[in-house]
Amino acid sequence: MTPETKQRIDDLVTQNKIMIFMKGNKLMPQCGFSNNVVQIMNALGVPFETLDVLADSDIRQGIKEYSNWPTIPQVYVNGQFVGGSDILIELYQSGELQQMVEVALAS
Repeated sequence: MTPETKQRIDDLVTQNKIMIFMKGNKLMPQCGFSNNVVQIMNALGVPFETLDVLADSDIRQGIKEYSNWPTIPQVYVNGQFVGGSDILIELYQSGELQQMVEVALAS
């Protein structure tokens, strides 16, 4: 990953309380896992930003190195990597995600 790509990812993760790197965007997810994440965030009714990795090959590869996580989507809350679709589903069902998001948005 180039220093420029790392800086772009750093900026996106730190400037947005909830940042999702996904295939497609929040209005038109391009895979089922990305759609799951968008549906969870919509159910929580919280603001979030997305970046379409299909439109940016540097970010698509770079985000995997950045998080040391091999799959997309990747969700960051308050600058911290939370996980992908399966982890978000578990956190949502347990109520932990709601708490995590409320803390992030209040800070």
